[in-house]
Amino acid sequence: MTQTQLTAAQAGAITPEMEIVAAKERLDVETVRSEIAAGRMIIPANKVHLKKGLSPIAIGRKATTKINANLGVSSLAGDARRELEKIECAIKYGADTIMDLSTGADLDALRERMINAVSVPVGTVPLYQICEELDDILDMTPQNILDAVEKQAKQGVDYMTIHCALLKRHIPLVDSRLTGIVSRGGSLTAKWMVARNAENPFYERFDDLCDIMREYDVSWSLGDGMRPGCLHDASDAAQFAELSAMGELTKRAWAKGTQVMIEGPGHVPFDQIADNMKRQADECFGAPFYVLGPVVCDIAPGYDHITSAIGATAAAFHGAAMLCYVTPKEHLGLPNLEDVRNGCVAYKIAAHAADVALKRPGARDRDDEMARARFAFDWERQFELALDPERARQYYDEARSNPEDGASAANGEKSGETGATRCPRGLHPTLKPDGTIENEDYCTMCGPKFCAMRTTADLIRLRNEQKAGE
Repeated sequence: MTQTQLTAAQAGAITPEMEIVAAKERLDVETVRSEIAAGRMIIPANKVHLKKGLSPIAIGRKATTKINANLGVSSLAGDARRELEKIECAIKYGADTIMDLSTGADLDALRERMINAVSVPVGTVPLYQICEELDDILDMTPQNILDAVEKQAKQGVDYMTIHCALLKRHIPLVDSRLTGIVSRGGSLTAKWMVARNAENPFYERFDDLCDIMREYDVSWSLGDGMRPGCLHDASDAAQFAELSAMGELTKRAWAKGTQVMIEGPGHVPFDQIADNMKRQADECFGAPFYVLGPVVCDIAPGYDHITSAIGATAAAFHGAAMLCYVTPKEHLGLPNLEDVRNGCVAYKIAAHAADVALKRPGARDRDDEMARARFAFDWERQFELALDPERARQYYDEARSNPEDGASAANGEKSGETGATRCPRGLHPTLKPDGTIENEDYCTMCGPKFCAMRTTADLIRLRNEQKAGE
C-alpha cells in the first residue's frame, strides 16, 4: 500500500519531511517521528504538492502554533488575480497554510494556480465544488463526492475539510440554538440528509475517502459542521455529539493510514475555552486541534480579528495546534488585502503569545532581541524584528515628521496660539537641514525630557561614575 507520513512514522522510518520540520521546530527528529506515529502531529504534504515545491510544516502540540488564512472568491465577488494577491499578502504576514474556500466558476483552474504558486500547505472543502457543479445539492451522489475528492487530491491539495461526523441523529439537537448550523458545509450536508431521509454520505463512504486520501497523503481536517455560531450555542449537545463522532472517525482514519486533525469552534465564551480544548483531546485521542478563533463575544462586527484573537491565544495555550484567522470583515463580507493583513498579524500575535507562554524552544528569543533594540534606540533593528515591519515604520515616520504639531511640544512647551500645554504624543524632534532626525534616542510619545529609557541610561551612567569615584 502507499506510504504516508503516518505509516512511515509507525514503521519507525524518518522521512525527509520529518527532518525538515524537526529543524524548523528545533525538535529532535525522533520526537517528530514518534508524535506523528501517535497521531498527535501531522505533516500535511500531498505528494503532488511536494513535487511542486511545498515546504513541509508540522501541526501538533509539540510544534509551534500555526495559523491558517481562509481565502477564496465567491460567485458575487472576487477574481483569480485579486485572490492570488491576497494569498501573497497572507503568506507575507505569517500564514502557515492557506485554505481555498472558493465558490463560483473555474474552480479547478484557480486551485491549480494557487497550488503552483505557494509553498505552504493548501486546504479545501470539496463539498463547495460539488455544490457548484450540481443544479441542486439534493442531487449529490456518493460518486460525486469521491470524484471531487480525487480530483482535488490529484491537483495537490494537502488537507481537506469534510463534514463526516455530522450524523442524522445530531440534527434535532440544534433546535434550541439561536443560530442553528452556521457551517456552510455542515448546513448543506444536513439539508441533504433531511431531504433524503438518509445518513451522512461522507460518513457512509468514509473508508473509500480514506483510500483516496492515503494514495496522495492528503490529511483529514474533520469538519465541525455543528460548531457554535454564537455564545449562546457554545458547548451544547450538538457540538459535543459531533465531537464524539469525530473521535470514532479519527481511529478509523488512522487505521487506514491517513493523517488527521480536528476542526473546532467557533464562538465560545472565554471561560469555556479550556474545557473545550480538553474535551477535544480526550474525545479525539490527542489528534491536533484546529480552531476558528474562537470568538469570545458577538457584539463587535468589524473588530472580530480582535475578539477572536483573544480566544485564539487561550485556545492555543490550552491545546489547539493551529488557529484559523478571523478578519475584521468576519460576519460582514469577503476580506480585502488590508483585512487579510490585519487578520494574519492578529493571529501571529495570538500564536506567538501562546508559544511564549508554553515555552516553546526559542519562542521568546525575538522578544528579548526587541527589548535590547528598544533600550538601545536601534530603530532599524526594531523594524526588522516587528511582525509587521512596514506598519511599525509607517507609524514611526508619521510621528517623527508631523509638521503641524511642532517639535517644541515634545518637551511640553506651550502653544503660541492657545497658551495650552500640548500633548507630547505623536510629535517629532528637530530636523536637521539635510532632513535627517536630530537626536533619535527617544520616541515621540514622551520626548527626550520624559523618556524613561533615556533617563535610565543616564541613571546607569551616573551610577557607574559614582562607582568609579568610590
